[in-house]
Amino acid sequence: MSEAEDRKPRSDEARATFDPEITSEFAIPEGLAVARGSAESETTSEFAVPKGLESAQAETEPEGSAFNTPRTYSLKDAPPAFTPATGVPMITLVTDAPWQDRMRTMLRMPVAERPALEPVARSAEEGPAVPRVLDLTLRIGELLLAGGEGAEDVEAAMFAVCRSYGLDRCEPTVTFTLLSITYQPSLVEDPVTASRTVRRRGTDYTRLAAVFRLVDDITDPETHLSLEEAYRRLAEMRRNRHPYPGWALTLASGVLAGAASVLVGGDVIVFVAAALGAMLGDRLAWLLAGRGLPEFYQFTVAAMPPAAIGVAFALADVDVKASAVVTGGLFALLPGRALVAGVQDGLTGFYITASARLLEVMYFFVAIVIGVLTVLYFGVHIGGELNPDAALNIQSRPVLQILASMVLSLTFAVLLQQERSTVPWVTLNGGVAWSVYGALHYTAGISPVASTAVAAGLVGLFGQLLARYRFASALPFTTAAIGPLLPGSATYFGLLSIAQSEVDKGLVSLAKAVSLAMAIAIGVNLGAEISRLTLRIGSAGKRRAAKRTRGF
Repeated sequence: MSEAEDRKPRSDEARATFDPEITSEFAIPEGLAVARGSAESETTSEFAVPKGLESAQAETEPEGSAFNTPRTYSLKDAPPAFTPATGVPMITLVTDAPWQDRMRTMLRMPVAERPALEPVARSAEEGPAVPRVLDLTLRIGELLLAGGEGAEDVEAAMFAVCRSYGLDRCEPTVTFTLLSITYQPSLVEDPVTASRTVRRRGTDYTRLAAVFRLVDDITDPETHLSLEEAYRRLAEMRRNRHPYPGWALTLASGVLAGAASVLVGGDVIVFVAAALGAMLGDRLAWLLAGRGLPEFYQFTVAAMPPAAIGVAFALADVDVKASAVVTGGLFALLPGRALVAGVQDGLTGFYITASARLLEVMYFFVAIVIGVLTVLYFGVHIGGELNPDAALNIQSRPVLQILASMVLSLTFAVLLQQERSTVPWVTLNGGVAWSVYGALHYTAGISPVASTAVAAGLVGLFGQLLARYRFASALPFTTAAIGPLLPGSATYFGLLSIAQSEVDKGLVSLAKAVSLAMAIAIGVNLGAEISRLTLRIGSAGKRRAAKRTRGF
């Protein structure tokens, strides 16, 4: 061997063979003959079929197995799940429909079938930052959900805001206390998710209407509302005070209770007594709220003064209808707004939110039951003559009851902090609701549950039409109008029967109250759905349903 060859670098195998001082964990041990073709030169994969298994696999594996080699689909025998040869028909939305209808239609269709955003000519500057758009969307959704809006309408508003600022691949999620939204820029980029918790709830339909106007301006392509302007308007809504002062709300609760007592047969003395009891209960509830007590105890205390005044009339043997006093006080406390929203969420497929809302309604109802039942129990045991059969002797006074129902709806609208421009409409809607109920129940002799459902359906129908006419939420036009239909008398007489140890009779009356409440909620929702079906909305063809599973 020449000297030049000695200076050449040797391979690892050669060094391991001839130089015993140099070792490597990858070196082939001495004396082990390994064929060069069997070294780690072949690539392996965990998805590769082991050698020698191809023939056995073809015989044992059924067609469509994950271990079969994919076959090539031809146009002739292509399965129906794939795109047909004629293509997929393009879905277009009606552009002149309100944004609520357009966004609701998109939310109710599969994600793959949603039409994409139309290309918009953008300037050289980038669009708004994604985190800021998501934050604005969550803040708008928080105001809507805290104001009592249904979960589907909250999702529609959040979806509309995101798409208006160019974020088309977004998915909002609404529960009773949590809002979240996810945006995915593309299929290969990581999604961006933001969430917000709703901790405080308040009834202010004026603020709710302002939020709807903001969303309407954001979705209007001719307005071009910037992100900064939207934030400024949102801050103004939060800073604005309620349209009615506290003393006006207390007075409205008293007048509401008095008008409700007239509906069930009360006179002037009963009107005044029911009003005083409701106002005293309202002030006590405000006092407890200032001390930080939960609403459960506020409702319990607020239900006691009207019941105590009714029992006092019975003990004094005054020739007045004591049951009407207690019933009037209950009308001001029954949670009709939360009940309608809860049933609406359940009918539209938001079962978690619906369960939470209905559980809240149950807690409020139990609080009212405890307050009234406590007073009635002591009143009956000290000699108060209260007659549960008085429910069968309610007189029909059409003109007076229609006027009382309109006053009840008006004061209910004040309690809900509605805009002054909507109060006349909801007052008229409440009068129509009681007129329909009275004509069906008192004149035609139809059951109270069916009569209530029909009257509530008309309330929902008219409320939806008015909301579409004003491009606003339907809640201000429907919630106060269902006030005359609330089951105050059935609740009171059921509690009175239980206080007099007639438990079976009391449970029947309470079951009737629950049936009336469900009839109100379902009727309102059905009327709104009929209104949408009869108008030109949605995608080409027919309007999609929220769920098509039929329970499976």
